[in-house]
Amino acid sequence: MEKLSRNSRVVAITKILLENPNKVIGLNTFSDLLNAAKSTISEDIVIVREVLEKLSMGSVETIAGAAGGIKFISAMAEEEKKKFASDLCELLSDKSRVVPGNFIYVTDIMFNPKIISRAGVILASFFQNKGVDYVVTVETKGVPLAYEVAKNLGVQLVTVRRDSKVTEGSTVNINYVSGSSGRIQQMSLSKKSLRPHSKCIFIDDFMKGGGTAKGITDLLNEFDSELIGIGILVDNKESTKKMVTEYVSVVEINSVDDFGTVEMKPSKFFE
Repeated sequence: MEKLSRNSRVVAITKILLENPNKVIGLNTFSDLLNAAKSTISEDIVIVREVLEKLSMGSVETIAGAAGGIKFISAMAEEEKKKFASDLCELLSDKSRVVPGNFIYVTDIMFNPKIISRAGVILASFFQNKGVDYVVTVETKGVPLAYEVAKNLGVQLVTVRRDSKVTEGSTVNINYVSGSSGRIQQMSLSKKSLRPHSKCIFIDDFMKGGGTAKGITDLLNEFDSELIGIGILVDNKESTKKMVTEYVSVVEINSVDDFGTVEMKPSKFFE
């Protein structure tokens, strides 16, 4: 392979890092790919690190040791986070989104790549360096958001089903109480989905009573695993008696009246 200019190497290194957040990549990988000495690659990485940090787009960490290298930690400037949350509030406050029962239609938001990718960076930032092994969610609307969080944390996504499937093999099934309706519901997870003694976080699109999050905690206990955090896109503050108390969110809904007026704001984490 012909020698590349520094500009070309910097572009290639940046692309590889951005596509593999939280993954340790050895200098040999870059050296072999770009046909350059490790010392040269190290100088290129300094440039990449300085630019990413200056623009608050993330950081590049050096991992020492034989299996070491560098890894990219995605990030977003605080002002940018606040603007995203404010814009999301404005979008969700549209009266046309209120459906019978004073619910807010969010399906299009949850499947909008531009919105969900940014929300994933924000929620992942709360759990960096927490030793997360898995991101857990419940089918189906929360899957895109949970996927983005898992991608940014560099871990696997585990999706809990509402009922068991033959294709899942042996499963663990539990009943839990819905925090919003108070009804008994079921969730199921294949025994092959995660390793015992894992640290997990739960990511979902919406929280009302917290029953699903509590159910996830109980389900993970069956795997001798621990739920160490909960991240929510939209938190319904109208429900004051939640089954869980420790969680982070992006925006909060305070009320939806009979005239379709939605009162919401960025969560307290952006104040």
